[in-house]
Amino acid sequence: MGKENTTLLTEFVLTGLTERLGLRVPLFLLFLVIYLVTIVGNLGLITLIWNDPHLHIPMYFFLGSLAFVDAWISSTVTPNMLINLLAKRKMISLSECMVQFLAFAFGGTTECFLLGTMAYDRYVAICKPLLYPVIMTNRLCIRLLVSSFVGGFLHSLFHVMFLFRLTFCNSNIIHHFYCDIIPLFNISCTDPSLNFLLVFIFSGSIQVFTIVTVLVSYTLVLFTVLKKKSVKGIRKAFSTCGAHLLSVSLYYGPLLFMYVLPASQQTDNQSMMDSLFYTVIIPVLNPIIYSLRNKQVLDSLTRMLNRNV
Repeated sequence: MGKENTTLLTEFVLTGLTERLGLRVPLFLLFLVIYLVTIVGNLGLITLIWNDPHLHIPMYFFLGSLAFVDAWISSTVTPNMLINLLAKRKMISLSECMVQFLAFAFGGTTECFLLGTMAYDRYVAICKPLLYPVIMTNRLCIRLLVSSFVGGFLHSLFHVMFLFRLTFCNSNIIHHFYCDIIPLFNISCTDPSLNFLLVFIFSGSIQVFTIVTVLVSYTLVLFTVLKKKSVKGIRKAFSTCGAHLLSVSLYYGPLLFMYVLPASQQTDNQSMMDSLFYTVIIPVLNPIIYSLRNKQVLDSLTRMLNRNV
């Protein structure tokens, strides 16, 4: 009997968003529409930036990268979630689980770095406009972008490597709609205290560092704009920076609750709602937020539509 209890599990069951059969089809249709809008919106924004020479500046270079990451995050979670909403057998292997978490964590961490980079770009553009072409060179932009993606990959790979120290023998039921790290800790037969500590230290440090970068950058932007006392300048700065601040606020809120606060303070349902927000809702909102509040993007879209008419 003791030998059976120590048999390692290699397949898991994702409980999904709901066990109520009547809600599964409506939720499937809702999230399918959201996913299609997410992909079309983000890839459309990338195409718009790529094809319009007026948008070939660092700000839109980073915005296009953010759109790619949003499409990536949504694609790592939503298709599998849609399948599980209709499937009777919601099984996922250990290797598939690890790959899904690796892909998701890579996208989530990269987005944190990109949001910080975009804030720094706006600080230089508004606070040091004469030096902007000298500071934000193509070489620096590429280095910042590559650093964001490499940092995201290394951070996700680090946590996946430590996931392999865990064993799963008693329960193979993951109370979530995708393979996230905290639900895996909760069903581990091995003491996950070290893993919890590493998530708190590394994820917390990355979030705090990027949040501080955003807050400091926009505080300096605010002081610079108010000193100029130009109504037109203030409107332009707040139009550009306001969209970014809104995106940052929506993104970091659930992340802080999920990975920085003690896991015991959250129920499975709270955890899933937080995860749903930054894996499904934020990716569909970002292209809308940046497009509707950005005159250059709207002008570029108008020019492209007029050319195609």
